[in-house]
Amino acid sequence: MTSSTRLLILVSLILPSAAAAQATKPDPWAGLLRPTTHKPTPTTAAITVADLRTRLFIFADDSMAGRSAGTEGNYKGVEYIASEARRFGLQPAGQDATFFQTVHVATDVRTFSDASSITAGQTTLAPWKDFLPRYPFQAANIGVIDGVQVIFGGNWADSTTVISNAAAAGKFVVITSTATVIGNPPGIPSRQEVVPHFSQAAGIAVVGMEAFPDSQIRQYRAPLSFRAVTGPIPSAAPYIYVTRSAAAALLGTALENARAGTLGVTLHGSIRLDSKPGELTFDRPLRNVVALLPGSDPVLRNQFVVIGAHNDHIGTQSSPQAHDSVYVVNHLFRHGGADDAPPQLDAAQQTQVNGILAGVRRRSGGKSARPDSIYNGADDDGSGSVSLLEIAEQFAAQKIKPKRSVLFVWHVAEEHGLWGSEYFTDHPTVPRDSIVAELNMDMVGRGAATDETGNSLDGKKLHGGPGYLQAVGSRRLSTELGDLAESINKSGKHGITFDYAMDANGHPQNIYCRSDHAEYARYGIPIAFFTTGGHADYHQLTDEPQYIDYNKMMQVDKFVADLAKHVANLDHRVNVDKPKPDPKADCQQ
Repeated sequence: MTSSTRLLILVSLILPSAAAAQATKPDPWAGLLRPTTHKPTPTTAAITVADLRTRLFIFADDSMAGRSAGTEGNYKGVEYIASEARRFGLQPAGQDATFFQTVHVATDVRTFSDASSITAGQTTLAPWKDFLPRYPFQAANIGVIDGVQVIFGGNWADSTTVISNAAAAGKFVVITSTATVIGNPPGIPSRQEVVPHFSQAAGIAVVGMEAFPDSQIRQYRAPLSFRAVTGPIPSAAPYIYVTRSAAAALLGTALENARAGTLGVTLHGSIRLDSKPGELTFDRPLRNVVALLPGSDPVLRNQFVVIGAHNDHIGTQSSPQAHDSVYVVNHLFRHGGADDAPPQLDAAQQTQVNGILAGVRRRSGGKSARPDSIYNGADDDGSGSVSLLEIAEQFAAQKIKPKRSVLFVWHVAEEHGLWGSEYFTDHPTVPRDSIVAELNMDMVGRGAATDETGNSLDGKKLHGGPGYLQAVGSRRLSTELGDLAESINKSGKHGITFDYAMDANGHPQNIYCRSDHAEYARYGIPIAFFTTGGHADYHQLTDEPQYIDYNKMMQVDKFVADLAKHVANLDHRVNVDKPKPDPKADCQQ
């Protein structure tokens, strides 16, 4: 499932000193002792735990390197999916009689203008010499800074000195940091953490440009391609790194004299971006996989039920971390994974972590402390991708095929912002108005009672349990589709317990808009999104196959297959009784 931010947790690889392991029943750390590999076995026509385990250990293996869209790892994963669809006897339904649809992404190629400058008092600061600008994520231009006052925000490494977001509102914040952060020069904090904290600021300057090597400055100066946006051009507050002398000019005093909340000078000037159209390119093409099971009815076979998942994840990080350290810290203090901010451990918490790790490493012979830099994406969305393969194999083996055709679509670049599903619904390989419904599976391999699966609209923590499954959007366009899901669960004795809390209008986590079904829904196609929800390993290095609940996954898959079959065999199209959205409008939950 796509996320608006990707946050890294910083934990030492150094073995902690010996401490007594915490005794709990059941053992919450037993997962760290499970095998990290699995010998594959031949799959069968039935949806089974053995098949799902075999497939997921292949698809979410380290050799896939996190399957980030456009990488060799994603290419290998997509090839595996297509080869299996071919083996089942499904028909290619991509482009040019293949299983693939290449996704083209229009872009803006952006370059910082050398005419950019900032005047602070009597001093004019020049880009690349006095300050190093960063591209503003997906925004197409930089917010206005002319006439904005500077404020010293404190030392980021000491949270007690950092000013609040409210104090920074409308001002240009200058911060220092003495922390050493993985992936940055020493003393340079993570932009993904700083920006949300100062979301109301007019701009942010981090002191420490001197720490950047020339090679990194050249990298930041080079043109970058960003996905083209439609509609009003968004802007973002500038984010820059400055030299110590530039910081003094901004603050109007020597950096050593500044205290958190100290006001500086008023700025003039601008940071400008030049842009031109282009096409985003990757090492490997972005490809959806599209496979077809033709329907048995000579008329209804021209209508399609789509079952979907996404084939990508978020790749790797440059510096490894101790796998068990990430696991323990997150399961203790970051229950929502990347949906929660990285925890700042106090001394007592760090002692607790060290004690647990000492026990786990003693039991595993140190194997649990393996260096890890790969986001395997076993649940997100390895679970959905291999579930779709299992369902496809079952459908292909059935002697009596459904009346309507079934289209199996593995969308690419969901993690980049639903690119694959957007492209497929804009350029469908079957007539768009012939698609009667889309069933989406994204993260269907967890949902235990110990998993924090999200929050209710009023902020209460949600948890999984037996048969737990979140249903999102199933009645937003078609009451009938949502009702059918409930009735099939009962008549098929699937034992699913639906949780609709995350589907509430205005829910801040915006799950309805964060996976591929949203691109179908914008065209008025009824959708149902099924997920077992979030957990501590979401978008973390620890989302690996050994932590998946394969029995839960099988239960979900059998239900989704049954629902798809019934939708495909209805004597009428699923009724759309809710207003259709504007396909070009922003998604709103």
